[in-house]
Amino acid sequence: MPRYRLLVEYDGTPFVGWQRQPLGDSVQGVLEQALAKLCGQPVMVQCAGRTDAGVHASGQVAHVDLPREYSADAVRDAANFHAKPHPVAVLRAELVPDDFHARFSAVGRAYVYRILNRRAPSVLDKNRVWWVPVGLDVQRMQDGANHLLGCHDFTSFRAAACQAASPVKHLDVLDVRRCGEMIEIHAAARSFLHHQVRNMVGTLKLVGEGKWSPDDVRIALEARARAAAGPTAPPEGLYLTTVRY
Repeated sequence: MPRYRLLVEYDGTPFVGWQRQPLGDSVQGVLEQALAKLCGQPVMVQCAGRTDAGVHASGQVAHVDLPREYSADAVRDAANFHAKPHPVAVLRAELVPDDFHARFSAVGRAYVYRILNRRAPSVLDKNRVWWVPVGLDVQRMQDGANHLLGCHDFTSFRAAACQAASPVKHLDVLDVRRCGEMIEIHAAARSFLHHQVRNMVGTLKLVGEGKWSPDDVRIALEARARAAAGPTAPPEGLYLTTVRY
């Protein structure tokens, strides 16, 4: 069965997450139903990183095995036609070797978290940013973020339901950038724990508003206890942007 790699973009607002669930629409379910209409039988779509309800993607990668070979353009266009009206788009499809796996072949993943930092609420970016009306000090946030770079036990930033075998991860990038009213936090690693990025962002927000010092981030990390770190940032500001192979 020919295998296709899909580059996928979606607005996570109306979905229960990437993964198919008994109730509610999922990104996986929408793509599987769309591609089943192309080939006339059920298919399974597997992704590089499962996203939670409300989380978006501009560069999710998935793979699917189809019963016969189609042109890459036909796979992309059929998926997009049958996925309507759901906010999911296959940006590109390509035929790949049978040993390619969207999740297990990946060597890196990158996310961006967007914070709208102004007094007025978001209208045009509603459900696509975290609105924080209190002024945030980006330099303090970056100073706190620097404590998280490298290889650490990230238990303090791990969701209770995380299924990863180990809490140890190597964080390659954690950059805090401001462009006018928008703050973007860029994170990159081989892989992440469940809620790791959102928990790091929630902690850095405390630093940015002056409730924590940058060194408090190091103390929270070394505590290796979820209660020692800040709250989980809401899902709507998070985007999966890149998967590297």
